Amino acid sequence: MHPYEVAQTLRTRHKHESTKLNYGSLYGVVEAMERRGHVAAVETVREGRRPERTVYAITPAGTHELLDWLSELVSTPAKEYPRFATALSLLPALAPDLAVELLRERVRSLEVLAAQNRATADALAARGLPRLFSIEVEHGIALMEAEATFAAGLADAIADGSLDGVGLWRSWAGPDGTARPDPAHVRAITAAVAEDLADGVDDAAS
Repeated sequence: MHPYEVAQTLRTRHKHESTKLNYGSLYGVVEAMERRGHVAAVETVREGRRPERTVYAITPAGTHELLDWLSELVSTPAKEYPRFATALSLLPALAPDLAVELLRERVRSLEVLAAQNRATADALAARGLPRLFSIEVEHGIALMEAEATFAAGLADAIADGSLDGVGLWRSWAGPDGTARPDPAHVRAITAAVAEDLADGVDDAAS
């Protein structure tokens, strides 16, 4: 294919739903792949009055690189940084009641998104698309459902006071929806955690 055809194919197959794509940089990516020997120009074509387009094909070196890269993606878990994990790490900066409200709002949004994606998957299956080609949609639905279950449970635990530390958290809450931890509390908790971690390392070493 030529790069424009690659871009059109990615759009048609909705690959932007599962991969962060920057179509504007596609030509630069293809040029970099050619420099590395992963693709090679095979012909130049012209359609009507459109400008000439260079058609590329994958090389044996490119096939080897694809196999290595995809094998690692499938087999090896990697540390990722989802926005929700960042939000959870900073959750004590919100007042508990506001956190509960926002978590439940997230659950409702996730349930709607999961239902929409499930409908899409069902529609694709009804039109004869083999399951093999929509596995990433199933994965997305599973993640949404798991996150919704987690967020709902966390909201309930904050609301009913069963979350360990929620009493301390409530003592930090202000009327503006924020929570401002007492520095002395934070230092004490941090010191205790650091001591426990150090003990764990010593135990493991012995």
